[in-house]
Amino acid sequence: MKLIVNGETHDLAIATLGELLAALEYEGEWLATAVNAELVHREEREGFPLSEGDRIEVLSPRQGG
Repeated sequence: MKLIVNGETHDLAIATLGELLAALEYEGEWLATAVNAELVHREEREGFPLSEGDRIEVLSPRQGG
């Protein structure tokens, strides 16, 4: 399935947002995720279904000033 993650196209055999995060090695409780501009809470990620062409944004906090 083709998905757009943080502006980059990926072709992955996955079904859920949780699987996507694991496949792309995103870890941690501090991630913010959105699918098609809709916020997806941490508790919903494992079972949140993805569809062909979805646009996913994964944000993590950065240190610095």
